[in-house]
Amino acid sequence: MRTINYVEGGPGVNEATLFAEAQAGSQSSLNWLMSRHDGLVQAVVRRQVLGDLPFVEALQAGRIGLWRAILGYDPQRGTTFSTYAWPSIMRHIWRAVKQKGREDGCFQPGAAVHAEENRETDPGLVWEARELHASLHSLVERLPDDRLRCIVLARYGLAGDPPASYRQIGTIWGLSGERVRQLHMQALVWLRHPAHSHALRSMVGQHRVGDYQFADTRAQGWLRQRAGRYAD
Repeated sequence: MRTINYVEGGPGVNEATLFAEAQAGSQSSLNWLMSRHDGLVQAVVRRQVLGDLPFVEALQAGRIGLWRAILGYDPQRGTTFSTYAWPSIMRHIWRAVKQKGREDGCFQPGAAVHAEENRETDPGLVWEARELHASLHSLVERLPDDRLRCIVLARYGLAGDPPASYRQIGTIWGLSGERVRQLHMQALVWLRHPAHSHALRSMVGQHRVGDYQFADTRAQGWLRQRAGRYAD
């Protein structure tokens, strides 16, 4: 039996192979994947309302969800593992929260998140920053126009340079600052659409119906303003 390098990101580690091996019954591959993605569990726990459920129990429930996700994940479908596993982890934590509430008879959805106490030493913060950065760049790369992608990257400094003004960006593209602003708003409307932003919104806790309704209201307002300008 081959030996797996348990150092995160270590050489020779092929996650697609490890998923297949874990699903075929390899305990070592399963253990490696559980360890590799434990930061995802901790990131989800921090965003859940835990009620009276202790943080340690929430982690345990989340790890069960992670385990189920590992056994069901198919890399060939093109979905990132974090996107696939996030709902499974959330469901198992939520079930544990509800069960705890039934046992104590005092569950309240608005209770404080106990996991806040663990922020200072939580390795999930490192994982979350990396995953958010990757998901954000992936979403921007899907913008349907090269010009829109470049404007968003330059405006927010996502390519490593300092954030640029509309005028500075316009100089590069031969456009007025106002035209760059319009294109920037067009890009934001696309990025905020539920069909495009669901995965990223799930990671930052902005995937409720109200969040999408607010985004749609802003998009419709921008479209009306644009139509009015063209009518003039």
